[in-house]
Amino acid sequence: MLPKPRSALFFLSLFLLTLAAWPMATAQAQQTAPKLSPEEWDKAKHIYFNLCTGCHGTLRKGATGPNLLPKKTLELGTETLEEIIFSGTPAGMPNWGEQGALSKEETNLMARFVQNEPVAPPEMSLEDMKATWTTVVPVKSRPTKPMHTRNWQNYFGVVERDAGRIAIIDGDTKEIITRVPSGYATHILRSSASGRYFLSIGRDGKVGMIDLWMEKPTLVATVKTCAEARSVDASKYKGFEDKLIVVGCYWPPHLVVLDGQTLEPKKIVSTRGYTYDTFEYHPEPRVAAIVSSHYSPEWVVNVKETGYVWLVDYSNIDNLKISMIEAERFLHDGGWDSTHRYFMPAANMKDTMVVIDTKERKRVAKFMVGTKPHPGRGANWVDPKFGPVHGTVHIGEGLLSVWGTDPAKHPESAWKVVRSIALEPGAGSLFVKTHPKSTNLWLDFTLNTDVKNYQSLCVLDVRTLEQKAECIKLTEDPKARVVHMEYNKPGDEVWVSVWGKEGEVVVFDDKTRKIKTRIKGLTTPTGKFNVYNTMHDIY
Repeated sequence: MLPKPRSALFFLSLFLLTLAAWPMATAQAQQTAPKLSPEEWDKAKHIYFNLCTGCHGTLRKGATGPNLLPKKTLELGTETLEEIIFSGTPAGMPNWGEQGALSKEETNLMARFVQNEPVAPPEMSLEDMKATWTTVVPVKSRPTKPMHTRNWQNYFGVVERDAGRIAIIDGDTKEIITRVPSGYATHILRSSASGRYFLSIGRDGKVGMIDLWMEKPTLVATVKTCAEARSVDASKYKGFEDKLIVVGCYWPPHLVVLDGQTLEPKKIVSTRGYTYDTFEYHPEPRVAAIVSSHYSPEWVVNVKETGYVWLVDYSNIDNLKISMIEAERFLHDGGWDSTHRYFMPAANMKDTMVVIDTKERKRVAKFMVGTKPHPGRGANWVDPKFGPVHGTVHIGEGLLSVWGTDPAKHPESAWKVVRSIALEPGAGSLFVKTHPKSTNLWLDFTLNTDVKNYQSLCVLDVRTLEQKAECIKLTEDPKARVVHMEYNKPGDEVWVSVWGKEGEVVVFDDKTRKIKTRIKGLTTPTGKFNVYNTMHDIY
């Protein structure tokens, strides 16, 4: 069919709209980015990497946060940008100035910086990675059994973020056994299949392997795989235990496969490609959460910007097979249901949860929740009405979303939001946590803009979620924030970080909700990872 002819009125309207837009377009064209000295540029790049890139992207194209490209930032102008950076927003933008992370001068610097064109960091080859690879303790020199009598499966690895190290703490005695150097701003720790090794990944792309069988846990190998990273995991399927490790990078956007005993780089796979929905090329599809499948020798990988979940078959890395499942754009973190069959990642900027069946190797559901879901690994429990469920908190609003996870016995509630619980402290939650032996559901409000809220930890009873949460203030330091909860191996204690320069880990009795002890002397503690729970994906 031929297109319908346009009327004269249509072309007149188009002409008038063009004239109306002309002054604005001309003004934008005349706008120039504020100039920065070389010293200011270097400082701003470091601050952006430290505080901003995780949400806005290395190339500033946006994800959890909006894009910060000059087309937008020049329109906002320096003064408005300063206000946003200094005071934050209710949707989850931290108040960097008010909390003391940035001075007024640094706030002004960042407001000017983001009005300039972004510059991509360099790429990284396998040869570049191998040049950074260090075997501190060769495999043949490592013990064949634990060299101590401690209950090492109840060890906790605690990230001392700004100190660039991991504190290894005995979960039984609460003793800090040792501290191990790590990459800058370590994001997570993951256990190898055997649990023997803690694998750390720094935001600077540096991987560390910590041997927990040594008399004192020891760093035995390191390698730098990229300029920025967030995820690492091991091969855990039967027959492949501790043989391979995968690292997911933000920049360059790629996966790196490493030897599971030495960290020698073996293979790089680029994640650059086309978005699943609009088929537009994206130069920076970052690798977010990675988990190791319980049903096959595969890693389940969130490719953030393109909206695919990859199933990476590691059974033959010389003939690597990757299945790409269409999911949703801006995939971030996520975790397993209680059966370890269904992986449930959050697509932050789409306010959506996705469900991947790793047994059938397909997407089975996609549904809306609240504003900017951020489950961490999420939490599993049994609801008195709806059976097995999973839940997430949100950065963008004070809400706990709960959905059913049992399509076999509770099909009427499976993959549907069955409870939406308003959280009075408001937005800014990062993590939710429970345990199969507990009826408590613990929540933080780390990015909340109210000091009394981000200094507190709240707890609900999963049997009576509609009742008001009990909130417990843990610190008087206005610059310290409560973040991230983790259970011990028996499931009767909850450990939570007070994230400050003079930080601590507060240990709760899960049954009484009373503080048992405070482990002090920790510098900016953030994530905590129990060996046993991390080995077995218990949450």
